[in-house]
Formats: sequence, C-alpha cells, structure tokens
Amino acid sequence: MQEIKRERYLKRLIDRKGNGLIKIVTGIRRCGKSYLLFNIFKNYLLSNGVPQDRIISLALDEKANAEYRVPDNLYNYIMSRIPSDNKPFFVLLDEAQLAITDEELKGNKPIELYGILNELMHKRNVDVYITGSNSKFLSSDVMTEFRGRGDEIQVNPLSFAEFMSVYDKSKFEGYEEYSVYGGLPLTLSEKTHEGKAKYLNDLFKNTYKNDVIERYNLKGDVVLDALVDILSSSIGSLTNPTKLANTFNSNGIKTNDKTISQYIEHLTDAFIIQKAKRYDIKGKKYIGSPLKYYFSDIGLRNARLNFMQIEPTHAMENIVYNELLMRGFNVDVGVVEHYSKDKNGRNIVVRNEVDFVCNKVSQRYYIQVAYAIPDKEKMAQESASLDRIGDSFKKIIIVHDYTSPWHNEKGYLIINIMDFLLNPDSLEL
Repeated sequence: MQEIKRERYLKRLIDRKGNGLIKIVTGIRRCGKSYLLFNIFKNYLLSNGVPQDRIISLALDEKANAEYRVPDNLYNYIMSRIPSDNKPFFVLLDEAQLAITDEELKGNKPIELYGILNELMHKRNVDVYITGSNSKFLSSDVMTEFRGRGDEIQVNPLSFAEFMSVYDKSKFEGYEEYSVYGGLPLTLSEKTHEGKAKYLNDLFKNTYKNDVIERYNLKGDVVLDALVDILSSSIGSLTNPTKLANTFNSNGIKTNDKTISQYIEHLTDAFIIQKAKRYDIKGKKYIGSPLKYYFSDIGLRNARLNFMQIEPTHAMENIVYNELLMRGFNVDVGVVEHYSKDKNGRNIVVRNEVDFVCNKVSQRYYIQVAYAIPDKEKMAQESASLDRIGDSFKKIIIVHDYTSPWHNEKGYLIINIMDFLLNPDSLEL
C-alpha cells in the first residue's frame, strides 16, 4: 500500500523537536503511532542531516529487544549509546509500557521507567520520543507523572483526506466506505467486507480486553460489556451515568452511577470514545451532565454492533466531530437558552442545541450537521438554533447531499460533507 504521509502529526513532532520535554505519542491501537515515529519521523531526521548513529530507535515489543524491558538494562543500553559530546541525540522508544511491571502498575512500587525518562530529559542534548499501548501506558498516567514536563501528541485514525490520498475510487465511494469501516490504516489493506469486518472486530476485542478489562481487572464484568453496547448504539445522544445506572438496574443488572462514570472514564482514557461537554453559548458556561459521546473511529463502533446499525446521520456527525478534533479545535455541544410560553401562558426556558461549538485561540465556529435539507421547512429547522445565537461568529451547516458550497440569505455556509472533509480550509469558505 502507498505510504500515507500523516503530515499533520509529522509537523507537530517537528515543531516540538528539541523543546526539552518528553514527546508522548498517544492514540488508540493501530492508528499509526509506531509508523509515524519509526518511519516517517525517523526518515525526516535522517533526510535533514541527523546521522544514523545519533538515533536510538528501540521497539520493546520485538522479541530481539526483550532484554530491554528490564529498566536497568534499558537504561544501561541507552546510556552506552549516547556520546559525551553536546550534539543532538534522539531516543525513539516504542511500546514503552513493556518496561513497566504489573507490580508497578498496581502501585505497589515506584515505576522505574519514569525515573529513566526523567533522567534522559535532563540531558540537554537528548531528545526523547515515546509511544505506548494504552493498556499499561495511558497518556493520563504519563502526564500526571511528569507534571507538565511531558508533551503529548495524540494521533488519530486517518482523516478522510488521508484516507482518500491512497484510495483509488471516487470520493463518493470513498466516503461510503469510510463511514462504514472508518480510518484505521490497515483496513485499507483488506479488500473485502469480510476481511475488513474481521480486522475491526478482532481489534475491538483486543483493545477492549487489553486496554480496559485487563488494566482495571474487570474480567466477567457484565456492566462494562453492556455499557459499551449502549454507547455504541447511542453515539451523539445525551447520556448521563445516573440514567444509565437506572436502566441497568431496571433490567436486573446491579450497578450505580459512580461505577458507570468510572467505566466511561476508562473507555475515554483508552481512546475508544471521546466526550463532548455541553456549553451554554449565551451564558458562557459549561452546563455539565448529560454529555455526548463519540467513537474515535466509526469503523470500530460499527464493528461492535456487527455492522447492523449503520445510521448515516449519526455516522456523519461522529465523523465531523473527529475531523474538528484533528484540526486542533476544542469541540463542545452548544446550547442556546431562550424564553417561550407554555400552554398556560407562563414563561418557560427552552433550550435549542447547536451540534458543535468549535474554538481554537480566537477562532470560533458554530456547526450544524444535517444529512439532508430537501426544502425550506427543513432549512428553517436546521437554522433555528443558529438564528438564536446572536453573535457574529461564523455559522455553518454541513450536509450529505452533494452541492457546491454556498451561503444562504443569513450568511450561513452550506457545505457538502466531502468538501468539508477534503478541504483543510473549508471552514473559511
């Protein structure tokens, strides 16, 4: 398969080169972390004059490197390779969690690997980059340990533009495939539905088992299993732990909101799902529970449901959410409050929802996702919440129906999903 360049993430690594921090490359399994570091970034270093002997690239998951999973051996090996001069030296360490013992993970003893990484970080000429599978080396663990001295680069599955850079059919066919099988790179190597489905099913089981069940010792936990199914079936729907716990209890599964909340955090830490908070646009404050949850890869979500609930509208909303995160935005669900009258003439507060409020530095966009807008009535419906915002930030409606980008009489941009995804500057049209 042709190489996918992952230029967005390469630039982030380049921008952080030599900043004195440990670069921590995170993301869901098989999204391309190792390839980014060991192939794309290493080739960049070599092509920019860094000699081969100034780079240590060590993959701890390879059998030949098993001895370096012992922290003392790892430390001695790295130190033996680092010259005494002050010229830049690069350490690329893959699957770093394999140098952490189960006893260390349980908190029974200090994690020696962290001490090694801290010592390397204090050497002025040494630049350290690590990746790790989420089962034992979640970003939250590392960022807490290094107290601001870690620099996280989160890698996502392929964007639609990256997907299309090696896809040999039309963008219409490409989008249909992408919305079913997602953007994990190796799905492109499988040519049949059976092959893609098996790969995603196996990967979900592996991720689910290793990154959540084994890490938190939840074997045989029916609550977690059922929770994953519910979240898979309700992407983009408002959800809160109390409501979920009540649903479980009414069906004979004993649990509580604290347990549900904790399990959702486990799934979030493992990059399986991502959460969007609700933001009161006029009140300029976060509302709190309930939240919305989206899958980091729509293909994994579909695989969990055996490809039996592929709702195009919800898949499209999930894909837009992921794309906005990839572009570096903070993404919330917007709420616009206004007063109305009930049937007795009393004032009541009504909340209209804006699918996404996107912020990055001084930029802000309000986005609605609509599968189709066949008539003026539907346009009015989709525009209603945007109409009530009242500020001058750009308002956008993303549709599935193919149409060239255009602006309606209110100045809202109407853009097709494929044009939005393929053009990195689409929000500025």
